[in-house]
Amino acid sequence: MSAGPDVYHEITQFLYREAELLDSGRFDEWLDLLTDDITYHMPVRINRERGDYPDASEAMEHFSEDRVTLRLRVERLKTDFAWAEDPPSRTRRFVSNVRVSPGPDGATDVRSYLLIYRNRGDTPAVEILSAERRDVLVRVGRVWKIRRRTIIVDQASLGAKNLAIFF
Repeated sequence: MSAGPDVYHEITQFLYREAELLDSGRFDEWLDLLTDDITYHMPVRINRERGDYPDASEAMEHFSEDRVTLRLRVERLKTDFAWAEDPPSRTRRFVSNVRVSPGPDGATDVRSYLLIYRNRGDTPAVEILSAERRDVLVRVGRVWKIRRRTIIVDQASLGAKNLAIFF
């Protein structure tokens, strides 16, 4: 069962706004889009025989974070010690294939595809990261917030030099 057109529109606009905040480096505002009990993680993608599942590890992750660690990452980006992001990455996030369905306990399950274009410094080299995001969104008052985000990258071996950006 999918959500109605009004909810679908609200959520796609929410995801586009989130992408805009991240691409423009407005990380404190982005944190406001997260619930206090957020879980934010990226399991390692694994290669399996056709039909064998899951295709992402349940035991290994590139990162597993909560609100405290995400806040620490944002605060670190404001210091001279964020070497992986100095100079800061120029990113452009493309969100597509948004699917919205009712979840348990009044939450909303949202799946979307994400393509991130990333460039740093004066080099012409770019990184392109592709992933599916599996989100659980909840309405807090009149606004949507992310309670859970699982990022399933499409590469089993990441070509990115670091994962210092947010997905």
